[in-house]
Amino acid sequence: MLKHKSSDEIILILTFLLLVSNLFWLMNPKSVTKCNTTNSNKKNVQIFLLAGQSNMSGRGGISRKVVGGNVTEIWDGFVPEECKPNHKIIRFNAAQKWEEAHEPLNYGIDCLSSCGLGPGMAFANEILKKDTNFGVIGLVPCARGGTGLYRWNRGSYAYDDLIKRTKLALKDGGIIRGLLWYHGEGDIRTNNGSSSYKIKFEKFVNDLRSDLNSPNLPILLAILPYPKKPFEGPYIEVVRAAQLGINISNVIKFDAEGLEIGSDGIHLTTPAQIQLGHMFAHAFFCLNNFTTFSFYKFFPFNIFS
Repeated sequence: MLKHKSSDEIILILTFLLLVSNLFWLMNPKSVTKCNTTNSNKKNVQIFLLAGQSNMSGRGGISRKVVGGNVTEIWDGFVPEECKPNHKIIRFNAAQKWEEAHEPLNYGIDCLSSCGLGPGMAFANEILKKDTNFGVIGLVPCARGGTGLYRWNRGSYAYDDLIKRTKLALKDGGIIRGLLWYHGEGDIRTNNGSSSYKIKFEKFVNDLRSDLNSPNLPILLAILPYPKKPFEGPYIEVVRAAQLGINISNVIKFDAEGLEIGSDGIHLTTPAQIQLGHMFAHAFFCLNNFTTFSFYKFFPFNIFS
């Protein structure tokens, strides 16, 4: 009787160990092929870098509220259809890992509670809408709010982090298709920043292309729109003229003037961020000679090559 009981216990123990072994195998990511975009072959990912200031970071849907006697900035959480997640759009997050992209896209890069909608998701969704065979889009958010152009000099934190994140994103393969740039809000407030904008930006582009070993890296440049009160930007004309005067190959410029600006006088609203994303998509298709992409009838704006 004792021997029989002992045999039953041994069988139960062996069965339990077998179940544990199978469970471990199933939970081990190396032993299971996961059918999702994040773990797919990165060699075919079409990578876009997003850099600049707070409007590129994303301020759509942000409002100021008094909480506990303190003024805080809160995102309303609204995600329009144009910015919804898509299994063919991934982002390189703050932990330096690929994941399915979602709003707020720049979360963890330079903002937490005050992160809102930017142009990135609207841009990527528009690309896939117009070209269903484009492939997987990898977005690498690197924007930094409040950074004058001098903060994007080689050796500065913003610039070095852009280079670092891009190289890490390329570690498993992929190809950089372009840089989306929306910047200048800080430089329109000082004569020093505005007067040297053209020279500094052209150096930024040349350094970036050199450090990424991509001499023809496409640059999609949004010309800064005019701010409104209460934001003061006495040197807006100087910065706009500098941006319009950029004369480097593979730089496509478009004028963002006319986009809706929020009550703070400088940050774009959610609808404006969607339009901005579509403008970036249009500029990209123009750069790649997609002559059938007729977007002017929806958003008439100027493209400068």
